[in-house]
Amino acid sequence: MEMEEEKTRTGPLYECVRCGKKVYLSELERYISFRCPECGYRIFKKVRPSIVKRVKAR
Repeated sequence: MEMEEEKTRTGPLYECVRCGKKVYLSELERYISFRCPECGYRIFKKVRPSIVKRVKAR
């Protein structure tokens, strides 16, 4: 069962603007139109990683 979940978890992570459910791109591609599996809303925002890149100044 864990192997199936790992296969579906590919691509960037998105969050529904209305309900806040986090969904991977591969899960959204299953549906004809990109809709939230919980509330059916169509607007998502991309979840950014919490890692901050530091660039050394010259």
